[in-house]
Amino acid sequence: MTKKRLAEGVELLCSKDKRLRSVVDRLGSPPQWYRRPGFRTLLYLILEQQVSLASARAIWNKLVALKQSEPTPSKFLEITDEELRSVGFSRQKIRYGRLLSEAIILRRIKLDQLQRFDDVNVHAKLTAITGIGRWTADVYMMEAMRRADIWPVGDLALATSVTEVLGLQGRPNVADLEIIGTRFKPWRSVAARIFWHHYLSDPKRKGSSKPT
Repeated sequence: MTKKRLAEGVELLCSKDKRLRSVVDRLGSPPQWYRRPGFRTLLYLILEQQVSLASARAIWNKLVALKQSEPTPSKFLEITDEELRSVGFSRQKIRYGRLLSEAIILRRIKLDQLQRFDDVNVHAKLTAITGIGRWTADVYMMEAMRRADIWPVGDLALATSVTEVLGLQGRPNVADLEIIGTRFKPWRSVAARIFWHHYLSDPKRKGSSKPT
């Protein structure tokens, strides 16, 4: 999704929903929040699972400092469990990182060829790897692959922001958030960015920022 396409989606959504228009009028259009496609981003997203963005960023920076470079699949497999634990990896995330590395090295998944497939097939290929669930696949498709119609229902920040922007009585569960998202098709990735833009604008959430 190019900047032009993002702007097109923002304008269309704002013309249909005054609450989204209010966010954009107050904060401006949301950033693209683009991440480089590949192993680095998937490993980073594994680190982000169920922790704050600030915590994931701190662990990542320690990992890079440990070896003085960003890891590749083969280099990640060379790092010992003890070293990974020392920078903040949990036992589970060590396992997920190793399984991802092996899948790429053995060509069980070909990240450089994913753009050839539609959203459903990309999602299936990513989530076939242990450790990559729906949220991780959704965010990778949104930010690394720039797909326009992804709605990460497992994202807590999205659910919180939807509650605030739409004036809901309580935070929606996954099923409710799925239903809410249908009104934003085929621009759900753009809608999610607008909601994230609102979420990250709150001073109480200082330290939260999207990685690049």
